[in-house]
Amino acid sequence: MNAPAVSQLIDAFVDYLVAEKGYSDHTCRAYARDLKDFLAYFTAYRSAEESGKSGESEDAGGHGPDIEAIGGLVIRSYLALLHKQKVKKTSIARKLSSIRSFFNYLEKHKVISENPAASVLTPKQDKPVPNHLTVDEVFRLIDSIAANTLAGKRNRAILEILYSTGIRVSELVGLDVEDIDFNARVVRVLGKGSIERIVPIGGKAVEAVRAYREAMYGNSAKTPDIWKGPLFLNRNGGRLTERSVARMLDQAARAAGLTVPVSPHDLRHTFATHLLDAGLDLRMVQELLGHKKLSTTQKYTHVSIDRLMAAYDGAHPRK
Repeated sequence: MNAPAVSQLIDAFVDYLVAEKGYSDHTCRAYARDLKDFLAYFTAYRSAEESGKSGESEDAGGHGPDIEAIGGLVIRSYLALLHKQKVKKTSIARKLSSIRSFFNYLEKHKVISENPAASVLTPKQDKPVPNHLTVDEVFRLIDSIAANTLAGKRNRAILEILYSTGIRVSELVGLDVEDIDFNARVVRVLGKGSIERIVPIGGKAVEAVRAYREAMYGNSAKTPDIWKGPLFLNRNGGRLTERSVARMLDQAARAAGLTVPVSPHDLRHTFATHLLDAGLDLRMVQELLGHKKLSTTQKYTHVSIDRLMAAYDGAHPRK
């Protein structure tokens, strides 16, 4: 009996991520894309290796190369090619992470005896300071949205929530109205890996959400649906998408006269930076952001430390 082809195993792995890990569609598509790119490289690599030999690079069923033919050498060769093509280090690291996770899955399910990616080192990463806005820029951004229309009220509520809670845009568009406790001023957020967390939400954000929902349905007591279903809707009454939020935010940034593009993730960076600047404990920020590792949150401290050093240099008599 022939061993399963790599393409079949990739499909099984992605199904596992959906069913067992609860990963989002976006994450699963990224894994699948990374692994299929690697498979395309390996197929070409194997064909070149086999040229001049009588053997074939295909398995007996003609479905592609066998998983047992993949070793650490071909993975390193693939990463070297990506580096030569000037692919970003972060992208190379992500692709290697996808490959490593795939082989971990195969090893765990006894498809292979050893993970060939285990000994492949992750490229050393640059640590750029995350993009963030000043407090004044955030206020300008939010105030640039005229809340005199339904769309304006919705967009203002979106910006208020993103800055007030620091949640990811994927978490924002996944919110239902029931996820907000308006009295306790907290939000139930379903994060990566379907991990639930509770985060506080500011009074301005709560007021903006109320204004949006009431403008949509009116104040009539006969409209209980006002507090049910997807929190943010598009013009057709469906759940708003991440792309629509990003497009709206880009337009708002231009209207506010900001000189650089602003993404939803930049507001998440801004939320974390402003809390750290105000003295909030790093582990509390980690909890609010839903980071598994403290090291992920620590990148935000670079901004605060830079600001602290600038203040120190300007104030200390023996700098």
